[in-house]
Amino acid sequence: MRSMPPVFFLLCFFSVLAVLNLSAAQTPIPAKYDGFVYGGGSLWKGLVIIEAFLDPMCPDSRDSWPPLKQTLEFYYPRVSLAVHPFALPHHSNAFASCRALHIANNLNASSTYPLLELFFKHQESYYNAPTYYRSRAFIIDQFSKIAAEAVGEGSYSAIKSAYNDSRTDMATRISFKYGCSRGVMGTPSFFVNGIPLPDYGSALDFKKWKIIINPLLTEKK
Repeated sequence: MRSMPPVFFLLCFFSVLAVLNLSAAQTPIPAKYDGFVYGGGSLWKGLVIIEAFLDPMCPDSRDSWPPLKQTLEFYYPRVSLAVHPFALPHHSNAFASCRALHIANNLNASSTYPLLELFFKHQESYYNAPTYYRSRAFIIDQFSKIAAEAVGEGSYSAIKSAYNDSRTDMATRISFKYGCSRGVMGTPSFFVNGIPLPDYGSALDFKKWKIIINPLLTEKK
């Protein structure tokens, strides 16, 4: 389970205040609903809607993804998913990886989930300890190379330059603030049809997903 240190609750508190109280100039309303829809299209196309708050640098988020992906493929098209990138503050490289997801989504929406899986694959190389003496420029360069694998050949320069675009920074910040506004305090966190599941920070296996989803689909027959 990846839960938050006490300081994180203060961050969430002030982030919620920012979302609710700051003017539009300070906290812009995003042009579209936050999150990346699995398979593209509308999140609302499914009979059951799952929202997952994941950190690409979180091992529990990584472990939660295979059974969640299996669930989506098993129930398609009756279940839809949006992943909200949520950068945990105690993972040094989380924000940069979440920003890479926004950049990839802007350049090639079909690359977002392949990139998430690449981050999970290479995650251990970018934990706090292995990158303790690495500069921010080094991490951005490495993440740009990883993202280019997903986005496509020749995309490296566009990805790296997008790290200098304030819009990708703001989108990543809004994703974090949105999670705080929903009461997210760790990853993975899941919502089903808008209702938070208990035991945030723990992966759910395929069997547990079926126990949750099957009754909902039965009710809609």
